[in-house]
Order: sequence, then structure tokens, then C-alpha cells
Amino acid sequence: MDHPRNLGLELHTLMSRLERTGDRMLRAEHGISYRRFMVLLMAGQLGASTQRALAEGLAVTEPSASRMITALAETGLLAVAPDPAGGNRRRVELTDAGRALLERAGAFLIEQLTALVESTGVPFDTYLAYTRRLNAALEGAASRSAAAANLRSPS
Repeated sequence: MDHPRNLGLELHTLMSRLERTGDRMLRAEHGISYRRFMVLLMAGQLGASTQRALAEGLAVTEPSASRMITALAETGLLAVAPDPAGGNRRRVELTDAGRALLERAGAFLIEQLTALVESTGVPFDTYLAYTRRLNAALEGAASRSAAAANLRSPS
């Protein structure tokens, strides 16, 4: 569909290119993939949490999150232990090495993406503000959809 107002296609293309570019930069400078960096970032934001919370925060399946968490634990960037609350849950948190890599790689990625946005003539703070507004609107829409689905399903 060739349409001059196809925001969906533009956003998809932008995100794909940003992720590929971020992946190349992070691998070259810090030896970590963009996807694994995002797991560290979410773990840093959530603090000690469960694998399920990380999967939800990243909008990935639990098996996908499990594979990334296992790989990051094997490299010493995440600590994984049984959840003290019991059950089959696993508690996940950054190690000191993971926190250090997150800080270094995060600062690098912020610097690079800020420069990229500014190189287009778009003020970074304006772009960030609009991006946050769009994310908030989508989060609100998702919450409203989930609430509506809960009302429709029998208890």
C-alpha cells in the first residue's frame, strides 16, 4: 500500500533500522547485541524482578526472555535464582558487571542516538517528548483494551 500518510509503515521501518543500527554500534563498541542490551536495560529499570516481569516489560514471550536471561546469566551480567516467593518463578537482577556494562553502553547509545536525531534538524528534546506522548497513548489504549476484554470474559 503506497500512501503518503502511512505512519504504520514509517514507524515499522524506523524501528527496524534503529534496532539494526543500535545492534551494530553496541556489538562494535561493547560486545553485546541490542536485544540483550534491552534485557539489561529492563532489568535495571525493574530492579530485582521475575522473568515474567522482564518478558512483559520487553513485550516478548517468556521463552524468548528465558533464552536471553540464561545467556546473560552465563556471561555474568545477570544473576538468576529461585524466587523467594516460591513456585516455579525465577528472580532476575543485574550483577555488578551487568550494571557497569549497562551504564557504559547506555551512555554510548544515548549519545549516538541523540546525535543522530539532531543531525536531521529535529530538536532532540522535542522528538523525545513526542515519542513519550505516543508511547503513553499506546499504553493507555492497551490498558483500555485489556480492561474491555476482561469485562467481556466470564468469571
